[in-house]
Amino acid sequence: MSVDVYLNFDGNTREAVTFYAEVFGLELPQIMTFGETPPHPDYPLPEEAKNLVMHTRLNIYGSNVMFSDVFPGMPFTQGNNFSLALVHKDQETITSTFHKLKEGGTVVMELQKTFWSQLYGSVRDRFGIEWQFNLDSGETFG
Repeated sequence: MSVDVYLNFDGNTREAVTFYAEVFGLELPQIMTFGETPPHPDYPLPEEAKNLVMHTRLNIYGSNVMFSDVFPGMPFTQGNNFSLALVHKDQETITSTFHKLKEGGTVVMELQKTFWSQLYGSVRDRFGIEWQFNLDSGETFG
């Protein structure tokens, strides 16, 4: 199990990841863009989102730091552009923790199957911290 930091940027994730990779002497990671995601007929992808970074990750001294651009039209405040990502192999642990953290908080995305995970969701807890939950299937990206 791990709790990883997830940093969001306002369209300049590639620049940030390149900078951090250079700073820490790392190879540039694999990057997935919003345009590479499977299309959804009810939610057409705006042209300006296609080249934005949906997900990438650097392992900095043993800690995963994940990155993405905010989706066009979503709020962005520099300095508040992070969340904590709980990655776990046990679905029951994810579900239980999600429901405990949502008490007094706000569900951002209900736990559900996505194209990248059998179980994913996010919640902003009563203290304003956003938590992402991801079932670890053993597959890696980035």
